[in-house]
Amino acid sequence: MLKKVTLTAAIALTTLTAGAALAADEYNVSSGLTAASAPLALHGVDVVAFIGTGNRIEGSAKFTAVHDGVAYYFSSQKNLDTFSASPAKFLPQNGGFCTFGVSVGKKFDGDPRWADVRDGKLYVFLSEDIFNAYQKDPAGTIAKAEAQWKAIRSTEATKL
Repeated sequence: MLKKVTLTAAIALTTLTAGAALAADEYNVSSGLTAASAPLALHGVDVVAFIGTGNRIEGSAKFTAVHDGVAYYFSSQKNLDTFSASPAKFLPQNGGFCTFGVSVGKKFDGDPRWADVRDGKLYVFLSEDIFNAYQKDPAGTIAKAEAQWKAIRSTEATKL
């Protein structure tokens, strides 16, 4: 009986550890935690406003939603409610990592100062130079990023 309990505990621990490893760096977040005890996504920019208007509007900790362990700030209760009703519709693509970086198998910071909204989806980039390179072939870069993201999503950024 003791062997069975020990084996069951070992399997459970392995499963929990493997699950945690699979979730590594799936979202690009700032270091530290917000008041909601979750790391902040998209540098605090209101993703609903960004996708809806194309404007980078700073969100506020007053209007915070936590989705999948990540905090998102919004500029109004209305935008918070809109996000909460359908979070997947507003999440930055590629976990908020630089789309161009993901297209080449890397996870670089995605900075909303350099971003593109295409077909209602938000793509962010590391820098102005990287954004300019993306603009030469947006559809190709997005297609490559979508394919790469499936392979690197659960891989720690430092291991790429």
